[in-house]
Amino acid sequence: MRGKYQFTETTDLTNFKVTDKEVKMNFHPRHGTVIPITRDELLRVTDKWGKPKELGELPNNPVLPGFHADPEVLYAQKTKKYYIYSTTDGQPGWGGWYFTVFSSDDLRTWKDEGIMLDLKSEQVPWANGNAWAPCIEEKLIKGAYKYFFYYSGNPEAGGGKQIGVAMSDSPTGPFKDLGYPIITESPTGKGQQIDVDVFTDPVSGKSYLYWGNGYMAGAELNKDMVSIKKKTLTVMTPQGGTLRDYAFREAPYVFYRNGLYYFTWSVDDTGSPNYHVAYGTSKSPLGPIEVADPSVILIQNPEKEIYGPAHNSILQVPGTDEWYIVYHRINKNYLKNGPGVHREVCIDRLEFNEDGSIKPVVPTR
Repeated sequence: MRGKYQFTETTDLTNFKVTDKEVKMNFHPRHGTVIPITRDELLRVTDKWGKPKELGELPNNPVLPGFHADPEVLYAQKTKKYYIYSTTDGQPGWGGWYFTVFSSDDLRTWKDEGIMLDLKSEQVPWANGNAWAPCIEEKLIKGAYKYFFYYSGNPEAGGGKQIGVAMSDSPTGPFKDLGYPIITESPTGKGQQIDVDVFTDPVSGKSYLYWGNGYMAGAELNKDMVSIKKKTLTVMTPQGGTLRDYAFREAPYVFYRNGLYYFTWSVDDTGSPNYHVAYGTSKSPLGPIEVADPSVILIQNPEKEIYGPAHNSILQVPGTDEWYIVYHRINKNYLKNGPGVHREVCIDRLEFNEDGSIKPVVPTR
């Protein structure tokens, strides 16, 4: 210190940077004084300095190396770590056949934990490829954490895509497949059985399975987590909309906040720059869904060379009201050459208005 008051900035309360030259003041507080400010003053301060950094800033996107898509994010209570599971991208015709998992202590630095499920190996007897759009659920069963990994694959017997599940005692595996698919046909007779999501209701403790391409279906899971209660099967596709706003295509994702069930989904085609995220809410895990107005929360920003940001999962940092959206976008270098199979994983903040509506996400690069 130079024998007088100074302005400093810190992100960890340990290391401080002097910012005297960036600040001017027309008042002279005593040492240790807490200075009240008005809302207008707060807005001016945050406009100049940004939001407080105690929550940390994420690194530049994308957060994972290489091509990955359809990301599923998990915070595991067992390990106190974050995990991302995704479609392995970069193969022609969405031809990836295995899933990898990345782990992180802080959402900033990610470690490749390797392949955790291989559809071309003996690990999965019923499928041989098209390893797409996974999700995972952590369940505490008889005092031990179990992990249920859901995914879609191309069955050995042919036909359309189907949904399977593998189990493990660890979020990184090894995983043992159930041995057969759990969802084999569309309740509407159309579309594909892909883009699975599992949601455990914090109110009732019940778990639900969602899936669909061209339709959205949902059903309560039995306690075994590998079969559904068929009487609860509900087609809950959001109706209406256009490719400019909320016309449902695929990738349902469900979460709960302050008494509302939120449903997000992707609009248009994964290879289109217009691929984007819309949402609605419900008072029940199985709908009906009331489409939000405005409905679009994440969409391309050509000025930043951000295209096709969608197929998301959502994370609440445990013990906080801090939320993130994890999604993929088209790698800008492949916009005109295989955009649908050259995608990269990104993370941005998800924020809410006072009425519970979701603020438009500002995608970052």
